[in-house]
Amino acid sequence: MKLLLHLSIFFAILFISLPSSYSCNSVEKNALLQIKKSFNNPRKFSSWNPQTDCCTTWSGVKCTNGRVTDLSLFSSKLYGQIPDQIGDLLELRSLFLTYLPHLTGNIPRTITKLKNLDSLILRHNNLSGPIPDNIGELKKLRFLDLSYNQFTGPIPGSLSQMPMLETIIVEHNKLTGSIPNSFGSFVGEVPNLYLSNNKLSGNIPESLSKNDFNGVFLSKNSFTGDGSMFFGRNKSTVSLDLSRNMFEFDLSKVQFARGIVDLDLSHNRIFGNLPRELIELRGLKLFNVSHNRLCGKIPRGGLLQSFKSYVFAHNRCLCGTPLKAC
Repeated sequence: MKLLLHLSIFFAILFISLPSSYSCNSVEKNALLQIKKSFNNPRKFSSWNPQTDCCTTWSGVKCTNGRVTDLSLFSSKLYGQIPDQIGDLLELRSLFLTYLPHLTGNIPRTITKLKNLDSLILRHNNLSGPIPDNIGELKKLRFLDLSYNQFTGPIPGSLSQMPMLETIIVEHNKLTGSIPNSFGSFVGEVPNLYLSNNKLSGNIPESLSKNDFNGVFLSKNSFTGDGSMFFGRNKSTVSLDLSRNMFEFDLSKVQFARGIVDLDLSHNRIFGNLPRELIELRGLKLFNVSHNRLCGKIPRGGLLQSFKSYVFAHNRCLCGTPLKAC
C-alpha cells in the first residue's frame, strides 16, 4: 500500500514538473512581436521577450493549447494604431483594447480574419473613422463595445447579420444617420442597443416595432418622430431611455412592458396623458417624463407618487401629486 502511495506521489510530482506540452504558436508569437513593434516597444511590453514563451510569461496574453485566445491591453502610455497583424491571431476569442487615449486610427480590415472572436472591446480610446461594415463578418461575436471613441459615419446595417450578437455598445461617439432599417430583422436574438451620446437623427424605422428589446438606450441624439415602437405589453423590456431627443408621439396610446424597471422619456415632445397602466409597474425604479408636452392628472397609486416632482416637471399641464393639485 505504501509502495502504491509513494509511486502515485512520484508520478504526481513528475507530472507537475514536466513542461507544458503546448508552447506559443510561432506565427502568433511573431504577430505579437509585430504588434509590440508597432507601438514602439513601450515599457508596457517589457514581459514580451522573444526568448520566452508568450503563453506563460507575456502580460495581457492568454492561451489555450498553445494558441493565443485572449489579448488585453490598457495603458495610458501606449501610442499608435491597431496594426494589421492583429488579424494573424486566428484563434483569438476576446480582444480588449481599453483606456488607451493615444490609440488612434481606424479599425483595420484584417480584424475580420478573427472568425472565432467572441468579445470585441475597443472602449475609451481615441479611434476614429467609420465602423467598418465588414465587421458583420464576425459571425461568432456576442459582445461589441466601441464606446467612448471618435467614430463617425453610420451604424453598419451588417450588425443585424451577426447571429450570436447579444449587445451593441457604440455610445459616446460621433455617429450620424439613423438606426439601420435592417435592425428590424436580426438573424439571431435581438441585442441590447446602447446608442446614446452620438449625432444620430431621423425617424426610427417602423421595422423595429416587431422586435422585443431587453434594453434600448438612445439618449442625447436628435431622433425625431414616433418612438412608440419600443413599447408593448407583451414585450420583455427592462430598460428604455429615449431622453433628450425630439420624439413626438401620444403616450396615452402606448402599453408598457410589465417588467420595465428604468423608463426615461424626458426632454422630448411627447404629448397626451399618463396612462393609468403606469401604476401597475411594480418594479419601476427610474422614471422621468419631464420636459415634454404632457397633460392631465397623474394617476394615483403604484409607485408614481414615490418619485420626486422634478420627474414630472416642465410639461404642458400635468397636475396632481407630487405636482400641484388639479
